[in-house]
Formats: sequence, C-alpha cells, structure tokens
Amino acid sequence: MAYADELKPEDSVLAFYATDLRRRREAEGITQRAFAKAALMAPSLLNKVEAGQRLPSRELSEFADEKFGTVDYFTRLWPLVIKYAYPSWFRPFVDLEEAARVIRSFEVQVVPGLLQTEEYARAVLSARRTDRDSVEEHVAARIERQRILSRPSPPELWVVLDENVLRRRMGTAEVMRAQLEHLLTAGETPSTVIQMVPYDVGGHAGVGGPFSALTLDEGPDVVYVEGFLQGQILGEPAHVREATRAYDLLTADALSPARTRKVLSDTLKELTE
Repeated sequence: MAYADELKPEDSVLAFYATDLRRRREAEGITQRAFAKAALMAPSLLNKVEAGQRLPSRELSEFADEKFGTVDYFTRLWPLVIKYAYPSWFRPFVDLEEAARVIRSFEVQVVPGLLQTEEYARAVLSARRTDRDSVEEHVAARIERQRILSRPSPPELWVVLDENVLRRRMGTAEVMRAQLEHLLTAGETPSTVIQMVPYDVGGHAGVGGPFSALTLDEGPDVVYVEGFLQGQILGEPAHVREATRAYDLLTADALSPARTRKVLSDTLKELTE
C-alpha cells in the first residue's frame, strides 16, 4: 500500500492538503505524471507531496486552483501548510510572532529571518543543510513569515545587530550587497528600527546569544532564545524582565539608527568596490 493511501486528512493541515490535492486530481481523471508535467515538476516530487512527505510550493497551489477551478482554495491553504517546513518546536513561535505588537530581535551571526532576502536566506540555510529540497522549503517558509511586515498594521520591529552580522559575508558579494540594501530600505519604514553594536564596545549584554522578545496584545510577553539543537520559548515574568533589561542595555551600547545606516552604506560601498 502506498504511503499516500494511509494518510488521514484529519491528522494535520499538511495531510488535509495532500489528500485533497490527490482526491481532486483523481476526480478529474488526471494521472500523477500528467499533472506533474503540466505543473512543471518532477513526478517523484508530486508523489511525495501527495504522500505528505514534501511540502507543496506556492506555484503548485496556484496551478492546482487554476486546474481544478477552485479559485484560491489551495493558495489560501498554502501559508498554513508551509509552516511544516519548520520543526515542531519552532511553529508556536511563528504563531506568536504573527500575533505580536512589538518584536525586539538581537542577532550575533546573521540577519534576522524577518529581514533576510531570499538569496541571503538560501545561503544561510544551505550552509547548514545538504538537502536542496529541504532548503527551498525553508526559504519559502522564511519569506512567507515576512508577510507580517507588509500588513496594514505591521508589528513594531526593533533589531539590534552585532557588527559581526555585517562583516560576515553569506553567499556571494552580490547576495550580500542585496541584503545590505534591503536593510537600508527596511530601516526607512516607520515601523522598523535597526541598530548595530560595534566591535569597539567589547563585551555586551548579548554575549549569551541571539534572542527575540515579543510584546503581545493579548496574553503575557514571551522571549525566544536560540539554541544549538532547538530554540526555547520562555514566558516566566522573570525571564521576560531579564531579556528586556538586556535589550535596553544593547540599544544603549549600539550606534544610533542614523549612524548604523552610515555603517551599512559604507559596508555596501566596500562590497561594490
């Protein structure tokens, strides 16, 4: 028995999507190979999507809606399904991030996911994974996560970067230039503040590693702390207070947004030359 036959649509959103895609394809009398060819994808990949072993792309979802006349049915399901690219322990944070009124993020090695360009994200993820399909799924999920910043009422995003983030080239010089330009553009939006902690500060309140603090409209504030194997969401008031204090100290040590912008511009010129 094929694994797809064992899928139960009630098990998860991913299982629901996979079984419904297969059900509608078979109802139209379209073979898996023919559907894959029309969707410009490998039959083996479609087989895995219908078995819930691979995540669908936005392009496949849009194609399915067009092919089956389902308007935006699969396209609307896709943002829910793509969250399965993340490990189970990270998905609750993504949900909290979507509900946050204020997001404070500190990073030491790379640009925060909410501000990464697609190519930069691909370079970051490729450095940790060898499975190309898995990388592409994670890139798609990361870019989808950024949609909260383009909402009519986006969250207030405050980002503090260690200078190391700007000096560490991820991908080619072209990829890094595009990323720095994106940071400059993001810093011009009223809802986003970007600061950098320069090397000459020495030790600072973020030496313990990257973290994010979320202020929610409903419910207590939370802190997300990065880890080697997995991150951790902390909701204890004492932990939140400690993170808030650390962030306040980081912003005090960091360059002003205007001076940070100057450093970004200078670094961009260095990459261009």
